[in-house]
Amino acid sequence: MSGGWKIFVTRCRQAFPTEAMDKLEQFCQVTYHTEDKPVPKETLLQQIKEKDGLLCLLTDKIDSQVLEAASQTLKVVGTMSVGTDHLDIQELKSRSIRIGYTPDVLTDATADLAVAILLATSRRLMEGNQALRTGGWSSWNPLWMCGPGLNGATVGILGLGRIGMAIMNRLKPFGVAQFIYSGRSKKQDHVENGAKFVSFDSLVESADFLVISTAYTEQMRGLFNKSVFDRMKTSAVLINISRGGIINQEDLYNALKDNQIFGAGLDVMEPEPLPVDHPLTKLDNCLLIPHLGSAELQTRGLMANMTVENILAALSGDKPMPAELK
Repeated sequence: MSGGWKIFVTRCRQAFPTEAMDKLEQFCQVTYHTEDKPVPKETLLQQIKEKDGLLCLLTDKIDSQVLEAASQTLKVVGTMSVGTDHLDIQELKSRSIRIGYTPDVLTDATADLAVAILLATSRRLMEGNQALRTGGWSSWNPLWMCGPGLNGATVGILGLGRIGMAIMNRLKPFGVAQFIYSGRSKKQDHVENGAKFVSFDSLVESADFLVISTAYTEQMRGLFNKSVFDRMKTSAVLINISRGGIINQEDLYNALKDNQIFGAGLDVMEPEPLPVDHPLTKLDNCLLIPHLGSAELQTRGLMANMTVENILAALSGDKPMPAELK
């Protein structure tokens, strides 16, 4: 493998696992953004000039303007994410720029977090913690801080892919009565593993807990809106680990405020970061987590290493990229 390639990384070095950056620097001339926060567009436009590769994150919009600034030298974009909606895929392909991403490695971490959010939302853990800290825990009564349980419940999953299956397997020991799912098509029996394929309408109307774990496309924007919330059970809990755009957040706010559904737990929202004064932040029955699906040390290490391997493989041509988006 030859070296000397020029790479721009859209965060400061300290934001990444050391081992992965050591390897990248072994073979490349690496320039880092100077701060541990999203790189400004004007900085990205300047720094990407005459670079062979770009290492970016899902908060970095890589559009035609950025790619035009990169001129003819850019050969690969490695994103440390499973999602690629921040990349202009068609523009990258038209310029024959290879695209590396990090699928599969974050399945377990994301599924673990989905279950944690579901339990925290239904059992009102953040509300309880706040009550304890502010003097709201003054006595005990039979219905104080109660929420719906999983035992005997119907769990609906939108998107029974790897993460959806991992979530289902984690929830089975809780005594769930049935799992239902919806998506583009029915899965094979061994994938379903006992779950039942239903229409989207049936999913939203029947689920006691509804987990959104589908891959996101712009055609899904605002799929969960007032019409959907009106049809959900008033005792239902909604969990979103997909992308924020799939939910109309104004309609969700109204549904939660008016107790049309019991609660919602969101790891993803729009925009990100969510403004601290956003209406959803004012609701006790809405648990908001700052996009922590893969925030596990082992997982982030694997993601960083895969991203570096993708970039080096694309530049050297010696071997296939571990995960190339076709």
